[in-house]
Amino acid sequence: MGEDDGNIADMNAPLANPLYHHWRTVANARGGTLAVREVASGREWSFADLHELAVHAPPSPAVLHAPACGLGLVIDVLRAWRDGTVLVPDDGTGMPAPPPELLGSDVCHLKITSGSTGTPRWVKFRAEQLAADAAQIVATMGLRTEWPNLGVISMAHSYGFSSLVLPLLLYGVPLLLLDNPLPETLRRAMRTTCPLTLPAVPAMWQAWDRVSLDFTPIRLAISAGAPMPVALEAAVFARTGLKIHNFYGSSECGGIAYDRTDSPRDQATLVGTPMAGVTLALDPASGCLQITSAAVADGYLHPDPSTATAGGPGGGTWLSQDLARLDGQGAVHLLGRAGDCISVAGHKLAPAVLEEVLQRVAGVRGCVVFGVPSPNAIRVEDVVACVKLEPGTDLNLLKSALGELPTTYLPRHWWQCDDLEPDARGKISRARWREQWLAQQG
Repeated sequence: MGEDDGNIADMNAPLANPLYHHWRTVANARGGTLAVREVASGREWSFADLHELAVHAPPSPAVLHAPACGLGLVIDVLRAWRDGTVLVPDDGTGMPAPPPELLGSDVCHLKITSGSTGTPRWVKFRAEQLAADAAQIVATMGLRTEWPNLGVISMAHSYGFSSLVLPLLLYGVPLLLLDNPLPETLRRAMRTTCPLTLPAVPAMWQAWDRVSLDFTPIRLAISAGAPMPVALEAAVFARTGLKIHNFYGSSECGGIAYDRTDSPRDQATLVGTPMAGVTLALDPASGCLQITSAAVADGYLHPDPSTATAGGPGGGTWLSQDLARLDGQGAVHLLGRAGDCISVAGHKLAPAVLEEVLQRVAGVRGCVVFGVPSPNAIRVEDVVACVKLEPGTDLNLLKSALGELPTTYLPRHWWQCDDLEPDARGKISRARWREQWLAQQG
């Protein structure tokens, strides 16, 4: 399997990317131990097998637009590292890979932003920034080679790439690949005595808890991509004793904060304390969170550099659009997005406040709150609450749950929508649903 006296040789690799050096060290050390298993088929590959596949894979183009799933993506990562080319994971949004001439000589990876607050954008990374993000995640979360990762989230997105692919290739953390996140699929994957790590998104945790899934093999549970409802976190803990750790990050800078505690949070705004190697501060002018880290990207990709605007990541810092508060213990509390606030009769309302209350109501499977122009100019905007409910759930329960809020904060419009679902990142785009509401009303 490409081994020579216990060492893996790769004499033909140009080794242009330092990450490939690191991978070869891991492959040598881990050798014939399990690296990847497809749960559905039962097929397995050792670290030596992965190395052999990478060595004999075809040459990479200057920009490798990689498929978004499974072992193929892992091998494409290694191809790009081997050849010193740029990897562009295809996340299914249909955005074409950019031409090579737009990329700098040091760029090795492009991530795509979620687009939840606007048009998705490519973000540029060098090898050392990817390595820093992986190091911070492994150190902060305590990932272990004896606790394989369950792969239920997209590896093409920043969360999955940094939590699944990089720990596999740079730290030897095995990966168990699942075809889908359905409860029965996860149940089949957990039929093992091996301790497991499970990174997921809130919608998945909700679906699994709804059917009372047994999480016995899970030693480390993580939730990211969207705010984790405290009621759901507490319910899983009460039923199983499993603590779900909230993870907060961004495509522009990787991991930002992590809830290291062993008991459920009691504040929805709390997302954790800074990741190892990450320094956080509040921008006095905007109240937004500023991140300083070796994992911060080099900036957005602009077709014409002369049109680039300030405010993107670069130089080891990034000013996010997340309004935040840092408490006396240094923990991060998120207060909404700078552009999401709703203006109602002279008041500024953070939609996340209403969403957190609604998510606590039994029967609410999803919700998003946004503002739309009000016919009353003095009022400025009206609040719309879009909700997905379990069959038989009384909408009046939701209205009662908001009863203690000021009347100006209460939704003027309730929209029951069975199509309301988070995307592959676990996010629900306010901009998208606001547009759909306005189109429906128009």
